[in-house]
Order: sequence, then structure tokens, then C-alpha cells
Amino acid sequence: MCAMQSPVSSRAARLEVALTAAFSPALLRVEDDSARHAGHVGAQPGGQTHYSVLLVSAAFRGMPRVARSRAVHAVLEREFAEGMHALALTLRSPEEYSAGREAASPR
Repeated sequence: MCAMQSPVSSRAARLEVALTAAFSPALLRVEDDSARHAGHVGAQPGGQTHYSVLLVSAAFRGMPRVARSRAVHAVLEREFAEGMHALALTLRSPEEYSAGREAASPR
């Protein structure tokens, strides 16, 4: 007998599943920022409309910033169609992420 998979209920969890499948990230953080946008355009009662994503993936090596953003938006097209309003993206290759962390650390 085959176990049924439960549907992923929160949008943040669905974003994580979709981005992991598409980009095999070394690091992925998805934060629901909806509470900070209550009352703004696109905000919905119950939230799940505004997100911040930090995604570090080897897939971004050599890819321009706009192409990275377009690739992520293409993967999440369905979420936008179903009510996601805003997505703040930080998209880095592992090398860029490491270099940024080194530059930000105190000497």
C-alpha cells in the first residue's frame, strides 16, 4: 500500500519545496514578511503574500542577476497566480555568498 503524501499547506513551505527542487540550494531561507505589510497594497487577511528569500546555489554561477531573478520567478509563477504579491530576493552563488560573509566579518 502506498502512503499518501499530504499537500504542503503553507506558502512558505511550498516555496521551499519548489526552490529546492529547481536549484538544489546550499542555503535557503524563506521568511514570511506579510505581517510587516498589513494594510499595504496586495496584503491579504491571513498573510502569506509577502516573502523574503535568501537562496545560495551553484546554479547561479555565471548567471546575471536579472536572469537569476527571472529563473526564480518562473519557478514560482503559480504562487504569484494564487495570491503571492511580493518577493524580495537575495540570490547568490556559493562563492559570492562566502565572499560577502568574509567582507562583512570584523577583522
